[in-house]
Amino acid sequence: MNIGEASRRSGLPAKTIRYYEDIGLISPDRCENGYRDYGSDDVHKLRFLHRSRSLGFSVDECRQLLALYEDKSRASADVKEIATSKLTEIDRKIRELTELRRTLEHLVHACHGNDRPDCPILEELSEG
Repeated sequence: MNIGEASRRSGLPAKTIRYYEDIGLISPDRCENGYRDYGSDDVHKLRFLHRSRSLGFSVDECRQLLALYEDKSRASADVKEIATSKLTEIDRKIRELTELRRTLEHLVHACHGNDRPDCPILEELSEG
């Protein structure tokens, strides 16, 4: 199938599919005319990558997960280690975002939002 059909079936834009090919995550066959020819295995990998990326895995982590998926002698502990590391990273980001929200919420409440020029938000930004 052509890239348009692979895009439709995988839910990924053609540009992303080309990028994944450029970095070696997928390698579709080529027709005699040089056009890419995606098979069902390629579409399955693309869906795998799409889902992995939507869960926040980096391209390198996706590469590792895809390699583990294709390795039938893999240890599930290796997969769990990658997923656990991602979960730890997500938890850290949530804590950071929660603190950012708390700080910004405090600043918003401290600002009167009137016609006067004094503004605690701008004061904090200039001091920070």
